[in-house]
Amino acid sequence: MDEGTQRQVILVTGAGRGIGRAAAERLARNGVSVGVLDISSELAAETVASIHEAGGRALALTTDVADRAAMLSAAAHLSSAFGPLTGIINDAMWIRYGPIEHLAEDDLDRMLAVGVKGPIWGVQALLAHRGPGAACVVNLASPVADLGMANTVAYTAVKGAIVALTRQMAVELGPQGIRVNAVAPGAVPTPGARAIVDEAGYAKRRAQTPLGRLGEESEIAAAIAFLCGPDAAFITGEVLHVDGGITVKSM
Repeated sequence: MDEGTQRQVILVTGAGRGIGRAAAERLARNGVSVGVLDISSELAAETVASIHEAGGRALALTTDVADRAAMLSAAAHLSSAFGPLTGIINDAMWIRYGPIEHLAEDDLDRMLAVGVKGPIWGVQALLAHRGPGAACVVNLASPVADLGMANTVAYTAVKGAIVALTRQMAVELGPQGIRVNAVAPGAVPTPGARAIVDEAGYAKRRAQTPLGRLGEESEIAAAIAFLCGPDAAFITGEVLHVDGGITVKSM
């Protein structure tokens, strides 16, 4: 079956809040059975409850994406509940900003584990529990992979790796019928982002964005849903910037 006819079962990491939650809810509204994966069981349960209230299908999975065995186990649980996986959204991230001279080894290790290892383990989990039809992977990148931003050395390293991984995975997995793309959101005031970016920071980002405003979680979720759907069946290896034009203005 092609992407337009098969029943989709998609695992979304970091789905307890922010863009991950918005993506899970959007996919569920589109008829996708969603695995809501988050390191917080409470947040995962809240997302699942929201999806159920709207009439969708979802399963809460409490997992650390940096743990390979745990990711494979989560995918197995999702497959057992709803059927073989047809996709994964690699959204989970752990962030610390600061000058390069103050970057702590533990913080760097954790950012690389969640931000780089996590998507790799996620794709392995998809491969281990997918069905015979087409499948999709959407990774979360960032405009910082294309332009410099102060105090984001570790974050930039992670998102640069995501862009490279997306292209490599697209080449490697394409013959298996798996499309791999990335979405690069601009400034979106999610709960996680607000913990590290103050109002002055958002005012600066707003002023730098050609559209003159910040993004919304629902707008990023819409792009993710598009890349998972049949209208994107011939798109792979792409990084879709949903950033209000900030990347092209700064380049």
